[in-house]
Amino acid sequence: MVTLTTADNALKNVYLGVVSEQLNTNINPLLAKIKQTTSDVWGKDIVKLAPYGLNGGVGAGSEDGDLPLAGGNTYAQFRLALKNLYGKIEISDKAIRASSSSAGAFVNLLNAEMEGLLRASSYNFGRMLYGDGSGKLATIASNTASQVVVDSVLNVMEGMMVDVVDDSGNVTEGYNAVRISSINRATKTITFQGKTSMTANALQNKILVVQGSFNKEITGLGAIFKSTGSLYGLNRADYGWMIPYMRALDGEKDITDIIMQTAIDELEQNADSKVDFIVCSAGVKRAYQEYLSQYRHNVEVMDLAGGYKAISYNGIPLVSDRFVENGTMYLLNTKEFNLHQLCDWKWLEGEDGRVIRQNQNKPTYSATLVKYADIICDKPSGQAKISNILES
Repeated sequence: MVTLTTADNALKNVYLGVVSEQLNTNINPLLAKIKQTTSDVWGKDIVKLAPYGLNGGVGAGSEDGDLPLAGGNTYAQFRLALKNLYGKIEISDKAIRASSSSAGAFVNLLNAEMEGLLRASSYNFGRMLYGDGSGKLATIASNTASQVVVDSVLNVMEGMMVDVVDDSGNVTEGYNAVRISSINRATKTITFQGKTSMTANALQNKILVVQGSFNKEITGLGAIFKSTGSLYGLNRADYGWMIPYMRALDGEKDITDIIMQTAIDELEQNADSKVDFIVCSAGVKRAYQEYLSQYRHNVEVMDLAGGYKAISYNGIPLVSDRFVENGTMYLLNTKEFNLHQLCDWKWLEGEDGRVIRQNQNKPTYSATLVKYADIICDKPSGQAKISNILES
């Protein structure tokens, strides 16, 4: 007979390893390229010494002259707080009892919950990789009594629970953990569940974030590709190598091999960085495929870890990702990225060691996966971004 103890043991001993592998390698091709490590984690923070520039103790001299002065490596200290990443499943008591006499039915129940968790995780963690850590999904341009119009629907999906906040993260009264019930992507219009009498334009210029996530998400590419402000506790004005290569094409232009190679050459010459991964929006990928077919180049396809397919650019994989901004391409040296973590994915356990717990005053049970981690790029100047590309 299937019991809560049976389910608890299954989540710990059967599902945890499989789900961890899926979350680490199969939810996003960029994440699959990034090394995961427990090094440089001190308490709740990542503290890391990042070398930059060259060792200065090199020089030429005369046969009997003074030797070069020693000039050791130069380092900067990165500091970044670990982010708290959660994934939660929920099962009703009724569903458990209905399947208690059939092991197969119970396995199907757990499988369905875990697959739902993986789908949600794939979406949200993939989105965070390209964000700036703020959790911002979109800005509200205007609203009617029943709908809001946003500047972009790139990062939103039906079913998401969101907060409506101001620039400081203060939640608008009545708009805490509201659910998105429908999205019209053509008009960039969102309908919130249960919100049918909103005051016109009362939410204008407010921001949508995933519930409770304002300024609590992973430090993604959006935080790295800036030319001002601070990153990892360092002011970019004091460390020029913290600024990546960024080129906005003059007027929307077609992507070409020359534009891409120029960025790659700049990274190699000025940052001693070799690009090993290219990611762009779907429209840019189509435009590049059209460029290849126009000049009758063969389109070579590569197999990547996690079962992904990629176009080959001189042996460098090129993929598209739904969360890359329109008209944008990133050229990355993923060897300079590390996901620093306190530990791999674990189930939250109660004092009794159980991972399945009853929700307070509810006939339901839940279990929560957790990981404390964040991403650091050791050499931001070794990364490139091309924007304002004409999409197809």
